[in-house]
Amino acid sequence: MTAMNFGPMGAMVKGEAPWDAEKFAAYAKDLSAISTLNVERGFAPGSDKGTTRAKPEIWENMDDFTAKLSDFREAAANLNTAAASGDADSMKAAFGATGKACKACHDEYKSKDYIY
Repeated sequence: MTAMNFGPMGAMVKGEAPWDAEKFAAYAKDLSAISTLNVERGFAPGSDKGTTRAKPEIWENMDDFTAKLSDFREAAANLNTAAASGDADSMKAAFGATGKACKACHDEYKSKDYIY
């Protein structure tokens, strides 16, 4: 669900899609709402067994994982605020910060070898 909001915003920022501040704001609002979901319950003790997109390091470094998740939530909320302002430069800057927060967690904790 995150990608279906983040992807179109990224396309606008990169100039791969026409800039549309209203659509961008709608995607940012949805991303911010999604970021508040309780994903932590998906990483309960023992949930590291079986096929998962998550690396075992999540369960070994839960404090760091939750800190990165908190950073992403804050960045997504800031993106929503920037998008509501309508200022394209602020929107693009906040998008970049949100992307960095998202990537920080994915680089460390998301498996790249996951087979659907």
